[in-house]
Amino acid sequence: MISKYKIAISIFIIWLFNISGILGILSSHSEWFLKLTPINLSMYVVLIIWSVKDVSKKFLLAFFIPFFIGFTTEYLGVNYGLIFGSYSYGDNLGLKFGGVPLMICVNWAVLTIITADLSSLIHKNTIVQSLLGGFIMMLLDIIIEVSAPRFDFWEFENSIIPIKNYIAWFVIGSIAHYLYRQTNIKTNKKLSIHIFVAITIFFFTFLIF
Repeated sequence: MISKYKIAISIFIIWLFNISGILGILSSHSEWFLKLTPINLSMYVVLIIWSVKDVSKKFLLAFFIPFFIGFTTEYLGVNYGLIFGSYSYGDNLGLKFGGVPLMICVNWAVLTIITADLSSLIHKNTIVQSLLGGFIMMLLDIIIEVSAPRFDFWEFENSIIPIKNYIAWFVIGSIAHYLYRQTNIKTNKKLSIHIFVAITIFFFTFLIF
């Protein structure tokens, strides 16, 4: 069992970073805070790993599945305009490989893990869970897309987001979920819910302000 103390610390860190990030971006020092985005995403990964009882090769495989799927699809999108549409990444997501920030691949892994935990609370069937997970990821993307250009994360050609972007998120997200679930990895659902809510509140805030 993961200690309640460890989970409590993790939840505190999540909300400390999240609230600080919101206030920082709304302040006159927004550029400085936005450049810390890779650290924020890395923090989620560290906390997820910290909450897992056994960080085995199986867990690393589970993490790598959505990471690899994310990189492959993003590479095709950035370089050839395939799958999601024609877009390019800015500078605030850190180091890039082939035009794709490695942190966006980490983001694919984090979103898959937390929405997998969330969907498993809604339904028991693997196929339904995978479709639910893909759908929830698509909904998150709808919220995130609004702020992405403002934060210099990424921007679509002519600032027009094609419908196929959202369809692709649902389809590819569902596939990533199904493959991820085959590893049968157990992560902490309480922690995943807090990360999911924190991310949602963060980006929803900037729909308003």
